[in-house]
Amino acid sequence: MKYVDEFRDGEVARGLAAAIRAEADPARCYAFMEFCGGHTHAISRYGVTDLLPANVRMIHGPGCPVCVLPIGRIDLAIQLALERGVTVLTYGDCLRVPASNGLSMLKAKARGADIRMVYSAADALALAQREPGREVVFFAIGFETTTPPTALVLQQARALGLANFSVMCNHVLTPSAIQTILESPEVRQLGTVPLDGFIGPAHVSTIIGSRPYEFFAEEYRKPVVIAGFEPLDVMQAIRMLVRQVNEGRAEVENEFTRAVGRDGNLKAQALVSEVFELRRAFEWRGLGQVPYSALRIRAPFAAWDAEARYGLDYRSVPDHKACECGAILRGVKRPTDCKLFGTVCTPENPMGSCMVSSEGACAAHYNYGRFRDHCTAA
Repeated sequence: MKYVDEFRDGEVARGLAAAIRAEADPARCYAFMEFCGGHTHAISRYGVTDLLPANVRMIHGPGCPVCVLPIGRIDLAIQLALERGVTVLTYGDCLRVPASNGLSMLKAKARGADIRMVYSAADALALAQREPGREVVFFAIGFETTTPPTALVLQQARALGLANFSVMCNHVLTPSAIQTILESPEVRQLGTVPLDGFIGPAHVSTIIGSRPYEFFAEEYRKPVVIAGFEPLDVMQAIRMLVRQVNEGRAEVENEFTRAVGRDGNLKAQALVSEVFELRRAFEWRGLGQVPYSALRIRAPFAAWDAEARYGLDYRSVPDHKACECGAILRGVKRPTDCKLFGTVCTPENPMGSCMVSSEGACAAHYNYGRFRDHCTAA
């Protein structure tokens, strides 16, 4: 554990905090979005915001795959299990996300639906192999990090000729979400917040590399610093962003050099490209329809595409009227701005997806008690 402890050293953190205070211009307010939910939890868990000057504000982004999944996609999975007798397998966080009619996957399971938690896409494939008489659907979610394992099981299912296995693909893409936040007129109508830069995701960047973010830095003049998930990683990234803003630079910098390169994992990218292609549009919670922001299964693998096999017809479903998840995912509101936060809505009884996921902003604020806004400058 020594190597990890080096990235959690309190004395080094205090030194970084002092450096950030010294470099931050007291006459301005800095607003940086940490896109990834893993960073949101690191910031809350380790009290990073407590160490920052009042004019450096961290804004939570939509980098939680469970949080951005729209209700209509979960409804389809529940429909498959309850009405078609299909066994639906997915990751644990998905089971508790509120869906239509007061249901969630977990509540549908209580009504008799065969919905189960798995730890990996390979677990879903293994069940289908063990029980060839059972129709098995893997409800796949996640950003670029979890997409290669889904692609691999689709390859394996085709090689095995496994007729009772299919995938409902909900994989979404990080760069498209960032671009939508920065320029989409529809999202601006919903409400956006001025941003000075981004902390780029860690795990996603191990797959796609740093190259895709270069467009944002050049086109929108917004600096991006890719950071690891440890508290010192995040604090160093904040210092690097402050420095870029002060110097009038907008570049992609990589704090997480121990795991991320410019080109990413080329083998994983090739695997994903073989199995998946871009969807024209995909609905994100909080962002609406985002063009070319998600993946679908290519025609050669259509026999293992659950949407094609079962003729699934997606319908958009509005969120709970009192839930502010959409605005929180855009960074417009904080979790504590939601009237349901901490009262009706808790991790034990979530009303919105941001309180469900281990990467959700509301769950982070609730579990670690980080309820303060630090940016008081005009």
